[in-house]
Amino acid sequence: MKIYLIAKKLSHSFSKPIHNELADYSYEYKELLENEVGEFLRKKEFDGLNVTIPYKQTVMEFMDEISPEAQRIGAVNTVLNKNGKLIGYNTDYYGFLHQIKESGAEIKGKDTVILGTGGAAKTVVCVLSDMGARSVRTVTSAEIKAGDLKNYHNAQIIVNATPVGMYPETGNSPIDIKDFKKCEAVLDLIYNPSKTRLILDAEKKGLKTANGLGMLVAQAKKACEIFTGKKIPDSEISRIKNIIEKNTKNIVLVGMPGSGKSTVGQYLAERIGREFYDSDEEISKKGETPAEIIEKYGEEHFRSIETEALADLCKKSGCVIATGGGAVTREENYDIIQQNAMVVFIDRDIERLSTNGRPLSQGGIEKLRQMYELRYPLYKKFSHFSVKSQKTWQETASQILKCTGIGKNASERTN
Repeated sequence: MKIYLIAKKLSHSFSKPIHNELADYSYEYKELLENEVGEFLRKKEFDGLNVTIPYKQTVMEFMDEISPEAQRIGAVNTVLNKNGKLIGYNTDYYGFLHQIKESGAEIKGKDTVILGTGGAAKTVVCVLSDMGARSVRTVTSAEIKAGDLKNYHNAQIIVNATPVGMYPETGNSPIDIKDFKKCEAVLDLIYNPSKTRLILDAEKKGLKTANGLGMLVAQAKKACEIFTGKKIPDSEISRIKNIIEKNTKNIVLVGMPGSGKSTVGQYLAERIGREFYDSDEEISKKGETPAEIIEKYGEEHFRSIETEALADLCKKSGCVIATGGGAVTREENYDIIQQNAMVVFIDRDIERLSTNGRPLSQGGIEKLRQMYELRYPLYKKFSHFSVKSQKTWQETASQILKCTGIGKNASERTN
């Protein structure tokens, strides 16, 4: 079988590794301009298609038959070529039902607001209505851009069905969640990055959240059943989601200067077949080392440059990233690092910290101890896991693999 995912841009997609887990058919990405969609569909040189932004409505006119749920929603995301007859389906409905379940959000009797009006938003409207929401309102892109959303501030459930915050334009949010005082849950259909700015802001308020990865895997399972005609256990959703998360999240290392983040990180990346980045090295590539910048312009100037470097690095997927020892001292770096990462704090005994070439580490053991006591709560705040530095960096790397749960699956690289 030959299956394609068609869209305008697909650099952000995780669909191929998901379908590779679900079945053994050929699954490839196909980027198309809008004026190429019709010709591609008319040639019918495929057994099935998945369709994503912005063509879920575009493809409908080329279908020979459209399933009742896709007709009702007004969008098609799955196409089956059945003996030359193109049949359009919508499996996003099933996928979004799964995402709601994941979030733990209660929909019945709630005021809900959907950001966006595209094909995905249409699916969300149907699901929320079917689940008994008291009100279901959509916000247009023009309204979001204008920023005047006072009429929607009573929302209890917010669903982001826009691409705002999606890779590579991470760090943006379509709304300021602080304006929505009654909000109980935020669901974002975006899955790359794992945590959009909207999700991170919602978490800080203690709201229920879910990103779009569970929805993506669930709708893919349903699409696979359509392509193959075979039933797949629901348990496959959580299994595959777990694999994708482990393979696509960055491993970000934090810890004191001289704790071995760079050495451990480089070895770890080689061991599990990932790209390795060191934020200090990335800064140095532009002409001056961190030490030179600090000595010339001061620490605050360096921290600004460091934040820019982290913003570029941490939007990547499936990498190992070593941060500077003081990266945790800037609050804005928290969201940057958290967006797509398992963060590991390498905790090394102060007596074993290297101070060579590190201007902020000079001043003896007492200076290092003061720095450690100041930064320790920040390392704990930023990190999901802590490991004690072992006798060798190979042993420390093994501890990181163990605590993150990557283990034997680490070599399963997701592109």
